[in-house]
Amino acid sequence: MFVYFRVFIESFNFAVNALKNNKLRTFLSLLGVTIGIFSIIAVLAAVDSLDRNIKENLSGLDKNTIYLTKFSFGPTDVPRWQRENFPQVTYEEFEFLQKNTPDADAIAYMVFGINENIKYQGKTISSVEVSAASEQVQAIEDIKVEDGRFFSEPEAKSGSPVIVLGVTLAENLFGSSNPIGKQVRVFGRKLTVIGVLQKYGNSMFGNTPDERAFVPANFVRRFMNSGKNGIPSAVTIKPKKGIDMAAFEGVLKQKLRNHRGLKYEDPDNFFVNKLSSMTDMIDNIIGMMNIAGWIIGGFSMLVGGFGIANIMFVSVKERTNLIGIQKSLGAKNKFVLFQFLFEAVILSLIGGLVGLFLVWIGTLIATSLIDDFEFILSFKNIVLGTSVAIIIGLISGIVPAWRASRLDPVEAIRTGM
Repeated sequence: MFVYFRVFIESFNFAVNALKNNKLRTFLSLLGVTIGIFSIIAVLAAVDSLDRNIKENLSGLDKNTIYLTKFSFGPTDVPRWQRENFPQVTYEEFEFLQKNTPDADAIAYMVFGINENIKYQGKTISSVEVSAASEQVQAIEDIKVEDGRFFSEPEAKSGSPVIVLGVTLAENLFGSSNPIGKQVRVFGRKLTVIGVLQKYGNSMFGNTPDERAFVPANFVRRFMNSGKNGIPSAVTIKPKKGIDMAAFEGVLKQKLRNHRGLKYEDPDNFFVNKLSSMTDMIDNIIGMMNIAGWIIGGFSMLVGGFGIANIMFVSVKERTNLIGIQKSLGAKNKFVLFQFLFEAVILSLIGGLVGLFLVWIGTLIATSLIDDFEFILSFKNIVLGTSVAIIIGLISGIVPAWRASRLDPVEAIRTGM
């Protein structure tokens, strides 16, 4: 064991000498490994950071949550002209499903796509995303109120003129003063602020809740068309834990078909969108991005591997005399083999560590430039990058090391002289 440790130390010294004595050649050869590791790990780190951010944004939502709407969240075989003729989900259908879906933990009616100006005294916030919904949207979207409260079921049903503000929205309108109980003007009407949400930070999906406002859907329905041809709407359903989702989805679909009077041969004129389907689609996209990173980095790694092999062949040629002397003094073939193999691995590892260092610097710069988004170089990716560099060194150095170990000591000394 001690012998192999000495071989490792000697190989490390030879590798360092190669870097010192042939700086330009070594730099150009290691550049391929550095760029390859940087390309692969940079993409993996960016994708992991994106995946982590998405999961954090969806952490409060149940993956079994269902969205009944005329729109599809993913690719569909239904022609566009047919989809455009689908009716909107109505409030009456929401009430029907609320009464006839016992396995639902929470059901909410939502109107989306509303952007309005919110005014308070002399201040105006333009193009605010106003989410009009029934009261159970709080349970479905895991909405947390910091000050005040969310609107209640009686307020939602009666369409009370109340509003819940995101924390950034409240700060921009009221500054440091308490907004609870004050009135703002939205839709040309006065609404009383009853709650302010906790701070969420940036979101990967649309506006952050910090910049949104929530009002009862029935308040909006007084002056906006929420019928079959009205504003975009959806019924959001959070099923109870432990139920058979396939059966639940089938019953839900059949109930809405019956309510709409669709015949057996008629196709569905709505979509049952599951949050899990969207997360699966995101996972597929992230998987494709990872593959793209490996392909891009793979070409650089191939060039880097040839560079390491080139250095090792030159190193064997330059040290032919030394190899002959070592073997004449009793050094075994595997001693010479490991000596050059360790050297190749060390050279490749140096290139890989430089690539990882550049990725780490890149994550710090990217995190500082993008608000509320943290790029992370995980320990898993560090181990992966290091392992890939070692494997490239092994593959690139095996042939030169084998040739060095097979040299005849007499011929090697004569050639070296």
